Amino acid sequence: MTRTLVLGGTTEASNLAKALAEAGMDAVFSYAGRTANPVAQPLPLRIGGFGGVGGLLSYLRKEEISHVVDATHPFAAQMSRNVVRACAEGEVPLCAYERPPWSPAAGDNWIHVGDTEAAVQALPQDPARVFLAIGKQNLAGFAARPQHHYLLRLVDEPKAALPLPDCSVEIARGPFDEAGDLALLKRHGITHLVSKNAGGRGASAKLAAARALNLPIIMIDRPKVLPRKIYGDVAEVMAWLSHTPA
Repeated sequence: MTRTLVLGGTTEASNLAKALAEAGMDAVFSYAGRTANPVAQPLPLRIGGFGGVGGLLSYLRKEEISHVVDATHPFAAQMSRNVVRACAEGEVPLCAYERPPWSPAAGDNWIHVGDTEAAVQALPQDPARVFLAIGKQNLAGFAARPQHHYLLRLVDEPKAALPLPDCSVEIARGPFDEAGDLALLKRHGITHLVSKNAGGRGASAKLAAARALNLPIIMIDRPKVLPRKIYGDVAEVMAWLSHTPA
C-alpha cells in the first residue's frame, strides 16, 4: 500500500490531488502556509513547515509515508533541496511534478538574470514604473532602487508595511488573461516587468501583455535543485506511484 505526501501550492499539485482522490489513493496534501486562504483540496491537509531536513524525515517516518511528490513552486528551492535530502536518507521514493519553464517568443525583450539581487541591478537608473511579479518574499532588495514606483499583485492583503518606499498593490488570484493584464499594465503606466520564470499558463498572461507593449522583461531564472525524477503531467506521476515500490 502507498501513502503519498504531496507538497503543494501550485495548480499542478491541485490537479494531482484531484486525481489521487478520484483514484481512492491514500495521500496527504501539504501547504507551506504562506497564503491566508489556500485552495481547498480533496485530500487530508497539513499546513506549515516541517523544520528542515530532520523534521521532514521524522514526519515521513511517523506518518509512514511511502512516496513523496514535490509539486511546490519552482522557486521553493530550499524546500525542494530539503525533500531530496530527507527522501534519500529515509529511502523514500521521490519525484517532482513540475511545469516547464517559459521560453521567449518572437517579439519578447527578455533580460535573463540569475537571482533577485541581479534583477535589482538590471533595473534602469532613471525612474521607472516596475511591475514586480515575484510575490512578496523577496521585495526588500528592490528598496535599493527607491527612484522607481513598484506595482505588486498579491493574493492576500499585506499584514505589515511593505519594504518599498513607493509602491501600489493589487489583490487578485489567478489565473489571469492577456486582456486583463494588458489593462493592468496600461492603467499603472508600467515600463518594466520583473518576473520569476515560474512557467505555467495561469501566470503567463503578463508576458504576452508585456510583449504587446514592447516592454523589457527582467526574467529571473530558476534556482538549481539536486537531481530527481521530474514529470510533467498527472498521468506520468500516477503511473510512477503505481509502479514504484516503497
